[in-house]
Amino acid sequence: MTSVAGDFELTMDELRVVARFAAESAQEVLSVYEDAHPGDPRPRAAVAAAWEFAHGARRTKVQRVTSLAAHRAAKEAADEAARLAARAAGDAAAAAYLHPLAQATQVGHILRAAACAARVAELTAPDDPDAALDLLERTRQRATPVLIDVLHRYPLAPTGKSRVAELMSVLDASLRTAARS
Repeated sequence: MTSVAGDFELTMDELRVVARFAAESAQEVLSVYEDAHPGDPRPRAAVAAAWEFAHGARRTKVQRVTSLAAHRAAKEAADEAARLAARAAGDAAAAAYLHPLAQATQVGHILRAAACAARVAELTAPDDPDAALDLLERTRQRATPVLIDVLHRYPLAPTGKSRVAELMSVLDASLRTAARS
């Protein structure tokens, strides 16, 4: 089994679980970006690259290149929801390159796509005050034991002032709490 080492080891199978988790979140909100920018294929290409890796393809520069392109698309997006949908796509492709370093910033590679998707849910359903938390609950429910085990190798998600950072911290706490139950 191929693995990558740092402060601990991550196997390619574990990285695939992380990429699948991120790709599921990005896939859920991809249409928000595509509705706002119908001619721009960059976020969809990033999600496709994440799925390719999650389904067993080798980790290649395709994930890096499409991730960077999706993040550029996010910077050019017309509004916050489209920006975050593109960012989730970029984060999904980047998940293949999660580093085995015990740094809080690495948690973003695991959870930020889901946090972005939750914020998109909040923005696109302004009459539903629970939209983000409902999506985070569904996300927590689809987290596998392998994903939670990988998450536990890292410190808590970094705190931040943005709504996405707040949602990422909520998801991080709920996943870690669920694992203890």
